[in-house]
Amino acid sequence: MTWYFARRLAFAAFLVIAVSSASLVLARLAPGDFVTESAGTEISRQTLEQQRARYGLNKSLGEQYRDWLAAAARLDFGYSMQYGRPVRDLVPERAANTAILALAALVFATLIGLPLGIISGSRKSGVLPGMIRATSVVLLSMPPLLTSLFLLFIAARTGWLPIGGMHSAIVPPGGALADLLRHLVVPAAAVGLPLAAMLERLQSQAMSEVIGEPFVLATLSRGVPRSRIVWRGAFKAALRPVAAVYGLVIGTLLSGSFAVEVITTWPGLGNLMLQALRSRDVYLVAGCAGAGALFLACGTLLSDLALAVVDPRASETRAERA
Repeated sequence: MTWYFARRLAFAAFLVIAVSSASLVLARLAPGDFVTESAGTEISRQTLEQQRARYGLNKSLGEQYRDWLAAAARLDFGYSMQYGRPVRDLVPERAANTAILALAALVFATLIGLPLGIISGSRKSGVLPGMIRATSVVLLSMPPLLTSLFLLFIAARTGWLPIGGMHSAIVPPGGALADLLRHLVVPAAAVGLPLAAMLERLQSQAMSEVIGEPFVLATLSRGVPRSRIVWRGAFKAALRPVAAVYGLVIGTLLSGSFAVEVITTWPGLGNLMLQALRSRDVYLVAGCAGAGALFLACGTLLSDLALAVVDPRASETRAERA
């Protein structure tokens, strides 16, 4: 197992380097640069070249990448041209905001999706299971962009919740947490509803298979209440498919819910990435992409650990393959 996880950590490091490097190269190869995008029409060519030299944009692609890679080895990922701050300081701030959104969406999806999956999977017929399945299919078919717009429309028409941002312009003393929670409802629901539908479908399928297992039928024949079997023994046995993707879901959420953050103006990693792409801030683009890859790699490792806890046989099999 030690060798297996060492290999996974090495792969995570390679993934981060590869993704951030590819992002830097692609951002540099695109037409234009930060100076030409931000400069006015009246700027002289001499001033333009001076600004490009200031940011290292006058170097060839190979030279710029070589210098950036050497600095990144010292954990120096360059300066954001747009914000005038080190990338290694700016990215963690926005990643923390994304983590707040991701955690809220994950808790919401887990508390909603898993119980509904148990209900729909343990009952083959009925009005309630049918409604749950139909709602999950609808939510899965809706892209996050459409879900965000729908929830923003409801919030705007009712006036019950803020429609954007992370904090209000004026926050009463002692009300910072309550203000944050109010702003969190719409983006967390936009991210969490499709995720809850996915968890419900996975849990429902696994539960329907476990219900027919011999150990469940034998327990039922001994007179043990069906609800006790479903919510205890069968539930744990049916957790393996969810555990297998749980870490990946966490990694994907932390890497930035791009569409939701942009629509709801949530100041997270996805929103920062969009601003960096628009302004052609190549070092910030690389930093955001690398952070997203790091979250995804850590999520994959977390998924393996969760699967090992739920089903120790899976960890033994993967260790033997490694």
